[in-house]
Amino acid sequence: MADRFRLTIAQLDPTVGDLRGNAAKARFVWQRARAEGSDFVGFPEMFIAGYQPQDLIRRPGFAEDAMRVIDALAADCADGPPLGIGGPYLAGDVLYNAYFVLESGQVQARVLKHELPNETVFDEVRLYTPGPLQGPVPVGPLRMGIPVCEDAWHETVCETLAESGAEILFVPNGSPYYRGKFATRLNHMVARTVETGLPLVYLNMVGAQDDQVFDGASFVLNPHGALALALPGFDEAVAHVDFTRSPEGWRAEAGGQAVFPDAWEQDYRAMVEALRGYCRKTGFARVLLGLSGGIDSALVAAIAADALGPENVRCVMLPSEYTSSHSLEDAAAVAAALGCRLDEVPISGPRTAVTAALAPLFEGTAPGITEENVQSRLRGLLLMALSNKFGEMLLTTGNKSEVAVGYATIYGDMAGGYNPIKDLYKMRVFKTCRWRNANHRDWMMGPAGEVIPPRVIEKPPSAELRADQKDEDSLPPYEVLDAILEGLVDREASVAELVAEGFDRDTVKRIEHLIYISEYKRFQSAPGARLTKRAFWLDRRYPIANRWRDPS
Repeated sequence: MADRFRLTIAQLDPTVGDLRGNAAKARFVWQRARAEGSDFVGFPEMFIAGYQPQDLIRRPGFAEDAMRVIDALAADCADGPPLGIGGPYLAGDVLYNAYFVLESGQVQARVLKHELPNETVFDEVRLYTPGPLQGPVPVGPLRMGIPVCEDAWHETVCETLAESGAEILFVPNGSPYYRGKFATRLNHMVARTVETGLPLVYLNMVGAQDDQVFDGASFVLNPHGALALALPGFDEAVAHVDFTRSPEGWRAEAGGQAVFPDAWEQDYRAMVEALRGYCRKTGFARVLLGLSGGIDSALVAAIAADALGPENVRCVMLPSEYTSSHSLEDAAAVAAALGCRLDEVPISGPRTAVTAALAPLFEGTAPGITEENVQSRLRGLLLMALSNKFGEMLLTTGNKSEVAVGYATIYGDMAGGYNPIKDLYKMRVFKTCRWRNANHRDWMMGPAGEVIPPRVIEKPPSAELRADQKDEDSLPPYEVLDAILEGLVDREASVAELVAEGFDRDTVKRIEHLIYISEYKRFQSAPGARLTKRAFWLDRRYPIANRWRDPS
């Protein structure tokens, strides 16, 4: 019996719905692995379909087509090592999240996911039927247990595999990023190796899909959590894991150990990859944004330059009579530092025309927020016109603090196709800008150095829709607002709990009210990169019409 086994893991980026393109990527890696002596080539969960396919997976024609592609892949990869790949399995009218083991030209085994996640961004209970608990799959000289993603977060599946003769655990995943997720994954997988006494290979996909970013960072553990291999976060990678048989069982030989970046780099990378992947998978090569001279649009411009290259980013300044000279100078400084094009389109003429058109109806009323919002909506109109004319996707630039309380104009500054900073609170915007100024990485397509001038970071935030306007005229200081929002949104804390933590009750109640009455705006807002477990969209789903308020 062979005492060595080479397992090849492919940490790759599939595209949802590109069944044949995903299969071609798998075929290419399999051919290379075969030439390098691999005994098994593994790909992530649901790799053929892309992840997450959401309700697309419920279309019988989609699942049937995916299975045909898997059968064709098996035939193409008949002369070589077995190949493991995730995809849908439709048995009659019952749909499973499955992992297929292909060998000798056919499907030799199907492992059906048993534990279906039904929290945060996952709706698998409504999409799939749970598979039964299964035993290991024979692969060459060993018996491989294949707990699919969530299956490895529950000890029952892995214990069943160990008790039925598994000699290693191979875990294919589609595990999306949120801040702190890597440590959570690692802790769960260490627990599985301690409980079973088996080595474990954790394979995660990379790439972006809508709001979600898959951060890779695959790893291999020997029994009791000893780290043998760690792949980089966010990058595609293919690696061989060489196992040797010892009297104690199979053990992974030591390999490279990439260092996972710190939380600030993780978040910034996630925002860059989210935008880069969204553009690539939706067909946009270029973007534009309104560059106001403020910190939010400056950060979005930097993210866009790093994701797509400065030559593919158009910045547009849309001044009014309330736009300060500092804002004009700061917008120009940001665009120049990044190397992006900057156009200027004043809104004074369109605003005069709109004011004249509405004058008969507004006669006898005092100017107020309506007139302020006309300015924002004119900017949205002009930016969308440029987007339509030149095929550049418009980016919107509202941070999570503004999105939470509705401090944004629907059909105005909320107009756009994607928002990279949608899940980034304002205080983190400040720190992220400072981090980007001090750090540059190979994956950034923008320039190194100080790309966001200090004055942009340090000046008081303002929408500049009226004379001497400041955000704190309408909102509590951002350090207070963000702390309350983290309580109400991220922790689902009660009003009483926040008051006990030292916050003013009237302020907390006011912020709670703003969150609830802004739900309709968020329902119509652009998607954006998910950075936390409580991002607005799939993580947190509230009714629009809602009269309940916390009575505590």
